[in-house]
Amino acid sequence: MFFSSSSSAFERACAFKHEQRQASLNAASKLFSSSLTSSEEKLHQLPISKLVSGCKSGDISPFDIISAYGKKTLEAQRCTNCVAELMLDDATRSVSSVSWGPAADSDSYSSDLVVRSKPLLGVPVSVKDCIDIAGHDTTVGLARRVGQPVERSSAIIRLLEDAGAIVIAKTTVPTALFSVDTDSKLFGTTSNPYSPDHGVGASTGGGAAMVACGGSKVEIGSDVAGSVRFPAHFCGVWSLKGSVGRWPVTGNQSSMMGVESVPTLTGPLTRSLEDLEQIYKRVIDMRPWEYDYTCVPIPWRPVNLQEEGRRLKWGVVWTDGVIPPSPACKRALSSVADSLREQGHEVVDFVPPNISEFLEVGYQLAFGDSGQQIRSNLVPKETVNPALASFLDLISLPRLFKKLLAKFCFSKDPIYANLLNVMHAKTIPEERALIVKRDQFREAWHEQWAKEGLDFVLTIPAPFPAVKHGEGLKASLMTASYSFLFNLLDYTAGSVPVTKVDKNLDALPVNFFTSPEYDAMNVICKTSYTVYDAESMHGLPVGVQIVGRRLEEEKVLEGMKVIQSALIQKGIAFEGK
Repeated sequence: MFFSSSSSAFERACAFKHEQRQASLNAASKLFSSSLTSSEEKLHQLPISKLVSGCKSGDISPFDIISAYGKKTLEAQRCTNCVAELMLDDATRSVSSVSWGPAADSDSYSSDLVVRSKPLLGVPVSVKDCIDIAGHDTTVGLARRVGQPVERSSAIIRLLEDAGAIVIAKTTVPTALFSVDTDSKLFGTTSNPYSPDHGVGASTGGGAAMVACGGSKVEIGSDVAGSVRFPAHFCGVWSLKGSVGRWPVTGNQSSMMGVESVPTLTGPLTRSLEDLEQIYKRVIDMRPWEYDYTCVPIPWRPVNLQEEGRRLKWGVVWTDGVIPPSPACKRALSSVADSLREQGHEVVDFVPPNISEFLEVGYQLAFGDSGQQIRSNLVPKETVNPALASFLDLISLPRLFKKLLAKFCFSKDPIYANLLNVMHAKTIPEERALIVKRDQFREAWHEQWAKEGLDFVLTIPAPFPAVKHGEGLKASLMTASYSFLFNLLDYTAGSVPVTKVDKNLDALPVNFFTSPEYDAMNVICKTSYTVYDAESMHGLPVGVQIVGRRLEEEKVLEGMKVIQSALIQKGIAFEGK
């Protein structure tokens, strides 16, 4: 629509998107600018289970839901700039055409299909702007996608709509998705709900901010390298990345379509663990394999790990071998480990096969084209975020120059030297060899996990809490490694909010940046640690990551309950906004 040979196409696309969004926000503010009434406050506090039952009984009106969440969505937008496209008008039209009250239990499908009783009736949902919704742009933060509404909704959206959910907004994403922070020329910068000076992570950053502010009950995000867990950790919410085949993915877009070696997955973010379990279960109850050919026909499998006296074994991964956890993140992980021990569980250190080498394989698979596909999605004058740009620049350096540089710095920094050696465009045989290596690491993890008899692995989602705006380049894409690792393994992984940064407890040691500890760090780590400042980060959320094996979504959700219970028993449970 916008892209002739004109050099101003990028600016025109950005201006169009800005004006389109502002017009919808201005119109909505006339209806949703007031504070929530007392009845709306009560409605807003309802968990998914009670919201759905209230809608089915007729005690809750869909228009009351839209009124309450419309107000909270606009409030979230004012506080964080998390909305990519407001869809309250669409939501109002959709609820007008749906049966509410007892009639909602009738089956809208042909008689040969299982009866579905709209298990998400009335649940307000926001959706990451990389997931197709018919009649709307799916920008992925890219200008060339502006003004190109898609014709058909993605499989997950069709399922949610059939289940009775109300889609109220699309949420902001960074340009081309791969980023440490959520920022683009299309939407601007999204700020952390706990601090306007700090970011929200990426790439489901807008969704994490939306959920943290209560603008939606559930965010539907996507995850290729931690994109639902990373922002959840930054914003103090819950999230879950399942394994390939559990939730629908058809109709999810990215700037690197077709990279099957590192697939994109769909996953939810919520403010509570109860809602996280409910959304995951109710989507599975909708038989997603009938919506998306990629889904495996595995129904919900109840798991109970909270029986009295049940002792679980947890393996703690303290570092990825690249960037060790900051004091705040290490404290969060330690507090969870200690709380579990106090409840009688076995907690051990888990040192899996060489993580940094495995991550090298993963980054080569993700950027095996040396970033050509991402660059091809950009129009003149459009740029990606500094962290991604720096990574792409490194890949693009002449191989001979990188080899010489790697040889020069290997003795002092083997991690950076290895990256210089391996990050270049891959031939087909080279890519196939990398997939073989990936699978060898998967086998090694599987065997060691079984040998040690683990129920779960515990680690951090990222080595730092939310970083300040503009510091993504220093933090680098490598901060996602703790999360990316489990995409490579295709393990189920979730983010659990645990605590908040304490400027006294979590400060770096005095003279840290002149210490032998800092001097021994690799180049990536040294630069990354300059973003950590417990004083400015005081009060920001900090989470941990819980990991199960492939297709263990039910078990991981149950493991989250065990963690939550242990923290409550110790009196240190996280309190969100």
